[in-house]
Amino acid sequence: MKNLVYINGNSHLGKAAFEVVTYAKKLGGTVTVLATGSISADLLAKLGSYGANEVVVNRGITGNDDQQIAAWIALHAAGADNIIFSNDFNGKAIAPRLSVRLKAGLIAGAVSLPEADGSVKVNVFSGKAFGFVKAHSTQRIISLLPNSIAPEELGSPCPVNEITEDMGASTVRVLSVKKPEGAIPLPEAELVVSAGRGLKGPEHWGMIESLASTLGAATACSRPVADIGWRPHHEHVGQTGVAIRPNLYIAVGISGAIQHLAGVNGSKVIVVVNTDAEAPFFKAADYGVVGDAFEVIPKLTEAIKKFQAAN
Repeated sequence: MKNLVYINGNSHLGKAAFEVVTYAKKLGGTVTVLATGSISADLLAKLGSYGANEVVVNRGITGNDDQQIAAWIALHAAGADNIIFSNDFNGKAIAPRLSVRLKAGLIAGAVSLPEADGSVKVNVFSGKAFGFVKAHSTQRIISLLPNSIAPEELGSPCPVNEITEDMGASTVRVLSVKKPEGAIPLPEAELVVSAGRGLKGPEHWGMIESLASTLGAATACSRPVADIGWRPHHEHVGQTGVAIRPNLYIAVGISGAIQHLAGVNGSKVIVVVNTDAEAPFFKAADYGVVGDAFEVIPKLTEAIKKFQAAN
């Protein structure tokens, strides 16, 4: 079996890159990574530790032209049984284009390895249910939801072949590049502390940042908080913001509207702190605290610090 994995990046490899390579290796057979961007060869070689047999990086594609990238991957797709993407911004844009070019079935939003019959478990209805999708084409394209499979070191650094293949004039003109802000980009964060209008104002966000710092977590917010300018828009999580799947999501002063839940209900564990015992979020929570955030969060932060100091 031959597996291709596509990775796009600039100066670093995110967790999602290691996840898709691990996933491809667990499918069985060989794993070839196709990469674009300016990631160094030394960093790309580390993908071998997660199961890649080789990496081919095209330095001729420097932008994010989805058509160019799909065309380039198609050139290398002969004989590939599976082509794997992360179900992120790039994957969502490129995988469908490649599916049309190759006439290959696309399974988007996979959350597990294929079943014995070849079907793959996927998220449906904004994460409110699961479905099983099977591709009947010769080639299969799978996009993996972030944080669905843990990266595993399965080998050693692999060779990296740097090439320059010109795919013609780009149809995309890049006006500016905005890199993820914050110490931990939200899509890669395993721990997230989020807050909403229950904090009553931006001046109270210090306790959220303190809890996040203590846990080594990223900070996030609900849409209304971003819309009124309390927090930057890149922290907005939900259906219309960033969709995340951390191991732990702590929601403080967020009621839990369906649009917010759609972007966070893939979290492994959800903890909700709210004064309203009838808040919808409690129905989705694994743990809930009915109480005043201004009392609960400082005490929680202090308790975690004491636990860390004792262990």
